[in-house]
Amino acid sequence: MNPLPGFRDFYPEALAIRRYIFGKWRDVARRYGFREYDGPPLEPLELYALKSGDEIVTQLFNFIDKGDRAVALRPEMTPTLARMVGAHHRDYKKPIKWFAIPQLFRYEKQQRGRLREHFQFNADIIGEVDVSADAELIALAIDSLRAFGLTEKDFVVRISDRRAWQRHLALLGIPEDKQGAVFQAVDKLEREPLEKTNEKLAAVTTQVDNVLAFANEKQPKDELQQLLGKLGALAEFCEVDFKIVRGLAYYTGVVWEIHDRKGGLRAVAGGGRYDGLIKLVGGVDLPALGFGMGDVVLGELLKDRGLTPELDWELDCYVVIADEGLRADALKLIHQLRDAGIAVDYSLTPAKVGKQFQVASAVDARFALVVGPDEWTAGEVKLKDLALEKEERVSVARAKEILGKT
Repeated sequence: MNPLPGFRDFYPEALAIRRYIFGKWRDVARRYGFREYDGPPLEPLELYALKSGDEIVTQLFNFIDKGDRAVALRPEMTPTLARMVGAHHRDYKKPIKWFAIPQLFRYEKQQRGRLREHFQFNADIIGEVDVSADAELIALAIDSLRAFGLTEKDFVVRISDRRAWQRHLALLGIPEDKQGAVFQAVDKLEREPLEKTNEKLAAVTTQVDNVLAFANEKQPKDELQQLLGKLGALAEFCEVDFKIVRGLAYYTGVVWEIHDRKGGLRAVAGGGRYDGLIKLVGGVDLPALGFGMGDVVLGELLKDRGLTPELDWELDCYVVIADEGLRADALKLIHQLRDAGIAVDYSLTPAKVGKQFQVASAVDARFALVVGPDEWTAGEVKLKDLALEKEERVSVARAKEILGKT
């Protein structure tokens, strides 16, 4: 049997890459002062319909549970965050800086960079209205990608602002209740034929040309000028692009997406300010902003740039038992090494010495430690560096010291 369409099996090789990605995300988030949180993968369906409307249901894995409750596997983390912050915001000093790496689920068409499940690096700041918070999040996203060896030649942060759009649309005479339709059309500007975009806009306004002209504007306006100034040297990773509006209705200010420079992939990350969502979901009026970065698209980008890591099985030592009469002594030594934090493996059943060395090489052990009768009687072992093919006879204490430094 195969996994369900859009789902992945993580064999050790794939899981090693996933752990590598998660490790980089966690390290950079820690350096930025973010604290990790998590929530349940199953939530009330109402939580997502409240934020995105009933139409979201078609994109979810949802069902009626045994308690007759309408529930769904989480398609995103922000509603859970809003619920959690609303319940316990008084327990935390503002601004709250949290991150999570949830597994998310959406029942939608599979394509390169998008599956029906993925893991996502989510980072959010709650309780800060100043544009410095927007700069902090964008800097975190940039440095997260830099941690993988990516540079400004590999990706670009395309920044826009819903407030600038709203001011412009108001000048064009487009009422607030029609602006959402404009945002939806502009959001798909690069993914749909221009004729279709024109048709959508024409259904809302006669100012189609002025809307499209603003979408192609490249000069920073008002808050975006402040934002780029606060990013300092990291501003070289960014460009103003008002075609970025983020289709979700709850965004209220600066919005942005990260794209690969070659343009062959979906957005690597995206986010923005959503000042009204905590109140809608959690009942508390707190400003908020955040972003998400998926592991599937990031993995494709790293693969394209030749930046996927070499697999490291992290096995420090393989103990070769050269005499079965010494197995009890070897097992005692193995436990001592493991207690010292050294990763050790060995043959569970008797095997020829040559076969044991073959296994040691196959599992990429750094050292092979041979327990043989002549050496053991003298309180020594043979220690072979498998990479350098260098072997020496050393005391057991010295072997522990060398392995402890690997």
